[in-house]
Amino acid sequence: MTLRKLALATPLAVGGTTYQPEQLTVIGSIVHPGTAIEMTPFKQLYVFVDESKFSEAEEELAKAGLRVLPTGSTTKNLQACNFCKGHEEAGLSFALRLDEAISGMEVPVPIKIGYAGCALGTSEPLTKDISVVKMRDVYDLYVGGDVKGIKAKLAKLFMSGIREERVIPIILEIIDYYRTHAKGKEKFTKYIDRINLKEVING
Repeated sequence: MTLRKLALATPLAVGGTTYQPEQLTVIGSIVHPGTAIEMTPFKQLYVFVDESKFSEAEEELAKAGLRVLPTGSTTKNLQACNFCKGHEEAGLSFALRLDEAISGMEVPVPIKIGYAGCALGTSEPLTKDISVVKMRDVYDLYVGGDVKGIKAKLAKLFMSGIREERVIPIILEIIDYYRTHAKGKEKFTKYIDRINLKEVING
């Protein structure tokens, strides 16, 4: 029997990362007996399912309102705030579009992308590889955060005052350039330190 590893996430919403009892029931019903459910630093649940039942499991999970994402070296689902200022002011609709655009892309090393709906930054955006902070009607973009290890560092401001329609294309350009020019399994933060990102990314 072959087991397949899945990453599960809930859609972004006011109130943060929440799982409904019905969703947990569905997860429990599809997980292969004897395997554990892991909560990852990416706000994902890792589960194992029987490969032969994957399509059925994926359908049931989607019906329950859960996202099924790839595991491994990918861009992870958006790590967002709780949208405490409300869905309009904090930009929930934009965050959902950003999440859809960036999640699950193959990269040399996993990338965490953050979003904060205001300068309070309750999602700790400066601890992520790439982060977007909404500043009223425009957005600031930060890159290079990495809080793992004893040489932790905060992300630095890369661009400010970006119009909404430009944010996603810029982030996709950054990720694509990293995928193309990283040296082997080079971490995103080391890659940022090695190149002059402003010279290769068009704002």
